Amino acid sequence: MSKFRNAARWSLAATAGLLVAAALPLATADAATARPSDTAAQVPERYLHQKLDWTPCASGALECAAMSVPRDWYHADTSPAITVEVSRHRATGTGARKGVLMMAAGGPGASGLKRPAGLAQDEPTLAAAYDIVGFDQRGVAGNGSTPVVCSDQATVDSFFTSGDLRDRSDKAIRQTFQRAGSYVRECQRNSGDLLPYITTDQAVHDMDLYRALLGVDRISYYGPSYATFLGAYYATEFPGRVERMVLDSNIDFSGDWQSFLKGQPLSFQRRYEQDFLPWLAKNDATYHQGRTPAEAKASYERLRKALHDHPLDLEGTLVTPNHLDVAATGAMYNAKDNFANFATALGVLEHPDAAPAAARKAIADQLQHPMYAGFFADFFSVTCADTPWDRSSRDWIRDSAKATRDYPLAGARELTFTAICAAWPHSSAPHIKVTGKNLPPVLMLNSTHDPATYYEGAQRAHRVLPTSRLVTVVGGGDHGQYRNHNACVDAFVNDYFLDDKIPATDTTCAANPLPVPVG
Repeated sequence: MSKFRNAARWSLAATAGLLVAAALPLATADAATARPSDTAAQVPERYLHQKLDWTPCASGALECAAMSVPRDWYHADTSPAITVEVSRHRATGTGARKGVLMMAAGGPGASGLKRPAGLAQDEPTLAAAYDIVGFDQRGVAGNGSTPVVCSDQATVDSFFTSGDLRDRSDKAIRQTFQRAGSYVRECQRNSGDLLPYITTDQAVHDMDLYRALLGVDRISYYGPSYATFLGAYYATEFPGRVERMVLDSNIDFSGDWQSFLKGQPLSFQRRYEQDFLPWLAKNDATYHQGRTPAEAKASYERLRKALHDHPLDLEGTLVTPNHLDVAATGAMYNAKDNFANFATALGVLEHPDAAPAAARKAIADQLQHPMYAGFFADFFSVTCADTPWDRSSRDWIRDSAKATRDYPLAGARELTFTAICAAWPHSSAPHIKVTGKNLPPVLMLNSTHDPATYYEGAQRAHRVLPTSRLVTVVGGGDHGQYRNHNACVDAFVNDYFLDDKIPATDTTCAANPLPVPVG
């Protein structure tokens, strides 16, 4: 088969919603622990008695509405209102219903508005039994919610086009901090009144208002990736409102952002070296990157150096080594969806003149914007404000140098992103200590080689939820286990949501086999 055959299918954009988290350590600090609260006792009547005006969403598969919420839940009476867009798919069955199943998106910064449509289509038995509802977390741009705005797309692109992120020279480090400081000032200038309130704690109060407006006492919940963090906060602040909860590919919500995210460069490197490179070498007859993992890795580094020395003008997109690293980390999220397409892209970038024009154009379009400006703004607004930061530039320079040296695939970006949160305005957001008290059984899912939400962190998160059962997907590293073509995992989740069945103890499922090139 031609090594360029699948290039037009290769989609970096599909994974961009999770890429920033691949290399962004945040900080630890002592923080006050918030106490669980009851929305119904605190919500002003103008919010609690509002009527959601449901109309068909733009896609046509769902109904959408605009929900008004206080900008600051801790001063709800006097705070101005902001808008959170919500969606629903009404239960299709005629028999007994299970209630409301609320979904949330990862990131933070990804849109959750359209997700109920996908679940309803893939799992008709759930769609028959539940009203499946979604929402765009506060600050998410693009669907009518009040957006957090920082900079234009060109400014975000400059984080990846202004030199090689592996460069540890004094000049490069100084420019990194200057670029980060300028970005934060733009955030303050464009969204200063909103920034302090784009937090996970504020968002879970939005969720509980949504529950109340739907007219139910309790919800079932499914959340992947960052939405596990969101779900754990919701369960801590509103434990009596949780009926069932599935947390898929877990952030370590037992601690803080920094302690969790500092482990990500290692886990991305592990996925790359232990899963992707052996697979690439095994399929050398198709992709021609080397017959051993070491040879395949050397091919990647040669391409990266070539892009460092001479960035490639690919159909109008100037491709740098940073673009290559972003594409590589994105490919690690899902083997079936991404491994073959990224391997094809490596061949296109090595020999662009030999590739079909359609392949070059498809890859150029996907590489053009490594991160989208709206996602970038919401991601940092949440993560920089959720947890107090270590603001010592000396500490970050030292730590990021080690991450770049030991785990360069994702570690090279560490200083670029941590510098933003180190310059972020001080936040008064409470740190919610997740305890798992007074919760029903919770089902947790994680693969052993997940690059973004690594297994060691999932185990720690599991330990702070005494009623949880962890389903470990052994031998794989995909991020997001439910609805990932794994019948074992899907059966556990569906049996739990439909029949309240949960494993008596922690258990395992075998991972899907790695993909075989077609042709």
